[in-house]
Amino acid sequence: MRFQPTFGAMPAATLNKISPGSFLKRFLKINLYTLGRLLPNLVKPAPRNEDLSGKIWLYVVSQNNYDALHFLKEQLPETVFVAGQNKQIGRYNQQVNRLSLRWKFFYTARFFLPVFLGLFKMHGSKAIRFFDLIFVSIGYYEAYLKHLQKHRPRAIVFANDHNDDSRAMLLAANKLNIPTVYIQHATVSTAFPPLEFTLSLLEGQDALDKYRQCGPVQGEVKLIGMPKADKFMQFRNFKTTLKNVGIAGNLMDEYDALKATILQLVLRFPDLEFTFRPHPGDARDFSFVTGKNAMFSSPKSEGAFEFLKNQDLLVAAESSIHLEAALLNIPGIYFRLGANNFYDYYGFVKTGLIAEAATEKELFSLVQQYQQDRPEVYQKAAYYNATIGTENEGKSDALAVQYLQEFLQKTLPFQA
Repeated sequence: MRFQPTFGAMPAATLNKISPGSFLKRFLKINLYTLGRLLPNLVKPAPRNEDLSGKIWLYVVSQNNYDALHFLKEQLPETVFVAGQNKQIGRYNQQVNRLSLRWKFFYTARFFLPVFLGLFKMHGSKAIRFFDLIFVSIGYYEAYLKHLQKHRPRAIVFANDHNDDSRAMLLAANKLNIPTVYIQHATVSTAFPPLEFTLSLLEGQDALDKYRQCGPVQGEVKLIGMPKADKFMQFRNFKTTLKNVGIAGNLMDEYDALKATILQLVLRFPDLEFTFRPHPGDARDFSFVTGKNAMFSSPKSEGAFEFLKNQDLLVAAESSIHLEAALLNIPGIYFRLGANNFYDYYGFVKTGLIAEAATEKELFSLVQQYQQDRPEVYQKAAYYNATIGTENEGKSDALAVQYLQEFLQKTLPFQA
């Protein structure tokens, strides 16, 4: 994904947070990473974990991943949450077992140069532009291979298929013929890697269609809907007018445009209640979200569905939260927050799931329209969520557990 046009097309401010634009800053970054992470890991004691051997690993790389897989932990006692030694899992940092990366320093020292040169031959200057990301990714595969050889998990369940450490875990598991399961946790795009799992549990036809464009689909595929949405279906909103408007931010949104839009909406519609929710990884200053009809929702303390169940309308740009809103029968307005190279990244406008406001005037007009006539939209989500309108609606977690148990029954605990 790092070498695809989509990644490089992100706004400069967003991209620079992932990989600094300055060569010297990238060089400083890898030195700080070495001194602050790799070398300290050499002397840190091994993490104290549960017994990981022979268990089903729920491998997570974020707070959202944990939320997406937690229902399995509740229903399958043989599961354990696992994450990399330094991976930030938000409010669940203390609830996951940690895999030591003690020897990652030596793997990085050994393999970085040949990997960099190989990628330079393939991608030219892009390898130089993102050499810091290459550096950080090295060593996960070798470290995880050793952990898998030691613990031999019965299977590994993923909620992320494209982060460097997730890919390393997947490749190591495939090397050892350890069964792998992927449970989609957010809307996907055609920029994702191909599916290479033994079993993939996708939300709906949209995800499968997109993955088929990414490359050959390996393994078995089942469409199960969105497990994390199940318990919130009871909050589906059937109001005909609106009072509460949610605004969801994204790392790709320009700060000035985001601020101006929020302030203009608050000023233009004093009788409505606006609540702004930033992306969980967005550390920008949003202290301007204050006032009689402006509130702030912290993603660190309030989940996306908890935020949505109090809204009657959602305004956002490139965000999969539009789909989550639609499942709760909350209409969405796609409004680009600043100039960037992205337009309808997830295809929600194209498929008619949400309305589009191309200008601020159109945005105000749509909000005003929905004040008087708020439409039903949840049935439009059927293309994205295979259980909508079926007897399995609201039972995605049960479907996932059923398919996973069937899969485990016909799969050996470990195939050497």
